[in-house]
Amino acid sequence: MTRTPDGPGGLDPESCYRAVRSRDRRFDGVFYTAVRTTGIYCRPSCPARTPGRRNVTFHPTAAAAQAAGYRACKRCLPDAVPGSPGWDAAADVAGRAMRLVADGVVDRDGVEGLAASLGYSPRHLGRLLVRELGAGPLALARARRAQTARALLQGTDLRLADVAFAAGFSSVRQFNDTVREVYGSTPSDLRGRGAAAPTPRGTVPVRLAVRTPFAGAALREFLARRAVPGVELVAGTTYSRTLRLPHGPGTVSVELRDLDGPGTALVPATFVLADLRDTSAAVERVRRLLDADCDPVGVAEVLGSDPLLGGLLRRAPGLRVPGHVDGAEVAFRAVLGQQVSVAAARTAAARLAGATGEQVVTTVPGLDRLFPEAGAVAALDPGTLPMPRARGRALVGLAAALAGGGLRLDRGADRDEARAAMLALPGIGPWTADYVGMRALGHPDLFLPTDTGTRDALRLLGLDPAAAGATSRAWRPWRSYAQVQLWHSLSDGDGSGDRQGPGRQGPGRQGPGTSRREERDPCGQ
Repeated sequence: MTRTPDGPGGLDPESCYRAVRSRDRRFDGVFYTAVRTTGIYCRPSCPARTPGRRNVTFHPTAAAAQAAGYRACKRCLPDAVPGSPGWDAAADVAGRAMRLVADGVVDRDGVEGLAASLGYSPRHLGRLLVRELGAGPLALARARRAQTARALLQGTDLRLADVAFAAGFSSVRQFNDTVREVYGSTPSDLRGRGAAAPTPRGTVPVRLAVRTPFAGAALREFLARRAVPGVELVAGTTYSRTLRLPHGPGTVSVELRDLDGPGTALVPATFVLADLRDTSAAVERVRRLLDADCDPVGVAEVLGSDPLLGGLLRRAPGLRVPGHVDGAEVAFRAVLGQQVSVAAARTAAARLAGATGEQVVTTVPGLDRLFPEAGAVAALDPGTLPMPRARGRALVGLAAALAGGGLRLDRGADRDEARAAMLALPGIGPWTADYVGMRALGHPDLFLPTDTGTRDALRLLGLDPAAAGATSRAWRPWRSYAQVQLWHSLSDGDGSGDRQGPGRQGPGRQGPGTSRREERDPCGQ
């Protein structure tokens, strides 16, 4: 989407109107169309008659449209779309703020907590967000609460009071007033006459919007190959795992299948939460896992015409960069995966979780443990860990940095600062820092040229791995997706990204540009 400083939030009104006129689904979630004559706002692909150009304005967020006095269209449900892929691409303060708001930081810690997480004063952050997103922190949080409430009203049989608190509202009255204002309906009317199937207490079924194509099977197999017993489980087409959430533990079971069709599709997920106040945080963290805001069409426009990657992309459209629900966990597992096979890394992670992870009772057979927190890992003696001494020191040092606050790996962290902080730690080199940047911080433009899997894939495609760095420049700003395509090309269609047999040791040679303090994973743990 073309941007100009003249439009609200930097949007170019003429480009936006062309997208609305063509009902282009690719822009759903990128901006919203407000119609003066009806007082509603819509997604660009709304099937209603296209309004006249002079009757519309464009807003970068649903919160901005609501703040301008518009209510959501009941026909196209403009808030039931993936978020803008531009937030991950730019990773500026506004994008990082949106991720934290979606995680419920404003509901838990207030605007002051959000501002402190981003390193700004509340006043300056408010000005910045209004300029970039058309709404301040409170309006953004209110829009998110309304969206969660609508999804729960229409997808569950939760009592209205439970919906209110699960969505993050501080009172039932605030919930009622917001739903009426945003949707032009009472909560009871919005729920409708068709009651959802009864669910046990604490169970929240949700449908997560993703852009299509969505290669859910490849993502499922990637996660299955690395699943830590007790923490994760794959059964059939369902991936399940435990979740450490702000108010208590939870689990999620998400159905991962290939999805196609026009524009967007819905991925069914079922959460079981100890505290319903964690609904927004749980949903947002699983959306990160799915890379739900990815624009696969935009990625294909860059990578599909590449002579090296074009064929791979046509065979495996819609691949996602596998995200994660916890940045600290993926960082620990990256260190455990240095220099060993995927199977060996999974075994090491299982031992760590079994020794220091908190036991929990869940409704999913086989899930009984949370992955250990940073503080628990930091308290370990590196000499007692079943791994090379240097790797044990790297693991404990990383945990100490996370527990002490010197390193943050959530979606509100500045990516450059996080990478620099990781590289300053003994035993953490570029491969580990960039792998964590891809999966924990959602960086769409990282490439691992010294990774053994990358080098093997390039050789099979007829390219000298020594030229990988120069070749990858043509894949910007989506090099992380190119990386996943290369890993997937080695898997013979199973999505695992690992050509080596279970338990087989990786080559372990030092590649160009690899830190001698860091051992490299053979194929991306």
